[in-house]
Amino acid sequence: MQQSNRFWYGIGIGILGIILFSSKAVMVKLAYVYGIDPIEILLLRMVFSFPFYIVLAVISARRTERTMLNKKDWLWLAFFGFLGYYLASYFDFLGLVHIKASLERIILFVYPTIVLLLNRFFLRQPISKVQMAAIGITYLGIVLAFGDEVQISGDNTLLGGAFILLSALTYASYLVGSGWLIPKFGVMQFTSYAMIVSCLCVFLHYGISQGFSLFHYPWKVYGLGFLIAIFATVIPSYLVSASIKMISSSNFAIIAGIGPISTIVLAAIFLNEQFSLLQMFGALIVIIGILLISLKTSSRA
Repeated sequence: MQQSNRFWYGIGIGILGIILFSSKAVMVKLAYVYGIDPIEILLLRMVFSFPFYIVLAVISARRTERTMLNKKDWLWLAFFGFLGYYLASYFDFLGLVHIKASLERIILFVYPTIVLLLNRFFLRQPISKVQMAAIGITYLGIVLAFGDEVQISGDNTLLGGAFILLSALTYASYLVGSGWLIPKFGVMQFTSYAMIVSCLCVFLHYGISQGFSLFHYPWKVYGLGFLIAIFATVIPSYLVSASIKMISSSNFAIIAGIGPISTIVLAAIFLNEQFSLLQMFGALIVIIGILLISLKTSSRA
């Protein structure tokens, strides 16, 4: 494949991956119409994803050269699987009970700012003036979009927003803390094992809170669970990874701004959600702020 064609192919699959990722919140909201709770739809997501990650873990273990991994490494992997994929997903699904899918994506989109702040306070990594300004711009956009929604939908929006912010915080903590483990395990192996831990946590949570009956939901709920697992989780994760490999992380950071926009469009089509002009303006400010942070970070990498 010619270099120019490879670049545009990378752009295309990157955009597709972002749109598929963005569809998750919309499908979760559609599932809530059938009266299920967050842990139930999260369980179905993990049930359908689990076999894929088992297979990928086996494949990656065979391809990866064995390194000197100690008990502490495995304990940290289990912790980050619990933190970054179980807790982050659970908080996200809880938040979606109370707020719009489009607003959820905007709040989650701020996790790069949290990564910068965590790196500053715990790892003593400096934050440039441009990055500080971008963080301020980002949170100004959140205040505009979120504050207007509170006026429209009431105080439950505050609760939902708090859960989504916790999701962004736990995911950012996972990204910061797992960085030193990934070189030991390899990206594919670490991700597969961490997702397996997350699946097991969800299974245990569901078993304790709901029992182990899996066959009493409407068939549409199973369909949505399958779509969330395959088309909003497994497939886009590989599309995004392939895109970054083809076009670089800095170029991918530019097209990542499509995420909140695509969620707003999908939510308008499938959920009949409406966004005010002030919320649209706030979303645009958030996207600009995150792009500034992502591009600045990529240029330093």
